[in-house]
Amino acid sequence: MRSAVLRAGKMIVRDDVEDPTAGFGQVLVELKACGICGSDLHFAKHGSTMVETMGSMRGAPDVGLTAPDLARDVFMGHEFAAEVLEVGPDTAAPSPGTLVTSVPVMITATGVQDLAYSNALPGGYSERMLLSAPLVMSVMNGLDARRAALTEPMAVGLHAVNKSGIVAGEGAVVIGCGPVGLAVIAALSLRGIEPIVAADFSPMRRSLASAMGAHHVIDASGADVYDAWGEHGGGRQLVVFEAVGVPGMINETLRSAPARSRIVVVGVCMGNDQVTPIWGISKELSLQFVLAYDLDEFSNSLSAIAEGAIDVAPMITGEVGIDGVAGAFEDLAHPDRHCKILVTA
Repeated sequence: MRSAVLRAGKMIVRDDVEDPTAGFGQVLVELKACGICGSDLHFAKHGSTMVETMGSMRGAPDVGLTAPDLARDVFMGHEFAAEVLEVGPDTAAPSPGTLVTSVPVMITATGVQDLAYSNALPGGYSERMLLSAPLVMSVMNGLDARRAALTEPMAVGLHAVNKSGIVAGEGAVVIGCGPVGLAVIAALSLRGIEPIVAADFSPMRRSLASAMGAHHVIDASGADVYDAWGEHGGGRQLVVFEAVGVPGMINETLRSAPARSRIVVVGVCMGNDQVTPIWGISKELSLQFVLAYDLDEFSNSLSAIAEGAIDVAPMITGEVGIDGVAGAFEDLAHPDRHCKILVTA
């Protein structure tokens, strides 16, 4: 079968990938739509740094994950919707023909295998892939595969909002309106948080922020988001979501956020950073780091999209086939052109 893979830092298309076969506890699916994630762009350019940095980390739970070997082809694509083709023997799962999505990991006898970056398991930039049956979720209400594919990134935003502990009567500032920032805005809006003040350099992304539920959107090149918060926040308790993920953003947030704000870091910075602790100490700021989502958040995100509570359609700004993945990676480097490009069948 055909699959777009990462080889020596570049996306190429292979047509000699072995067809997967569903074993016990597995489901074989045909990909219908897969979103290209910003973390995939980072991995393509800085994969060795990511692997080295994660390898030096201590204290993480040992669930059997192994880092990909960058000397070999790496399969990617973890924001997907697909049609069930075959269910493995003695396995309970949705029947063939069902549109499904899944948390992008595979449960095995030795632990968890990552479907986001794998040398062995094809991901969403392929014609077909295997999923772990206990994690497969049926797409309801006749939801289109393109929208269903955004379940995964929207779950990231929901998780960040849940971890923040934000409640009615509090307000939010969202810094960075890429896909993750937009997912945060959508989750905040669904919770009825007001006001939501968002900031970005890109006119297109600012427009999307408004469409996803931000009440006030600031051009980061010409205005200060905290001045805007002071104007519109009305003395409310503030939660700041840092969704940019570049060095310096955390420290700038510590410097500028109002006293007693809660800061949630959802943007993934791949480089080293530094902070000025006295800023956080003097203002008694709280700093929270978040990652991914749990199964309930994934399921709740799918339901919110399928029931029309969240409209993800504005975020989809382009579609390509497997042959167009490399070009899409290049296009996504320009934030004024695209938000989310889908790889579709």
